[in-house]
Amino acid sequence: MFKHILIPTDGSPVANKAAKAGIALARRLGAKVTAYFAIEDLQPIYVEGYAFNQKELDGFEEGARKAGQKHVDAIGKMAKTAGVPFASVVAKALTPYEGIIAAAKKRKCDVIFMASHGRRGISRLIMGSVTQKVLSHAKIPVVVYR
Repeated sequence: MFKHILIPTDGSPVANKAAKAGIALARRLGAKVTAYFAIEDLQPIYVEGYAFNQKELDGFEEGARKAGQKHVDAIGKMAKTAGVPFASVVAKALTPYEGIIAAAKKRKCDVIFMASHGRRGISRLIMGSVTQKVLSHAKIPVVVYR
């Protein structure tokens, strides 16, 4: 069935539950797993009288990269315990959903296994739904874990 599963994470408890379930599926199928964390590409922000400089933006990016590596490493530990072949990607992306889809294509994954935070109403409008965007734009199957 599936041979290579992409498991995107944002490090949240919901994403960790989905990662655990995705690894269990990979183990049953004899598939390998790639964990993915998107570093959102920060654009310069100008506020009246102040602008973030490149050094500050680089600091934000470095912090995000460290956090992302920590999150994918946690999935790596789960995969190792389950005996599932594992790789990880922490990469800059214009938006998380575009990064997820690009990583799946580049790594030749045949399914994306991800969580849904289940936001509704105003919070969904404000925060958006990465899962919904992946579902509507991906060319490969997407399994949504709740």
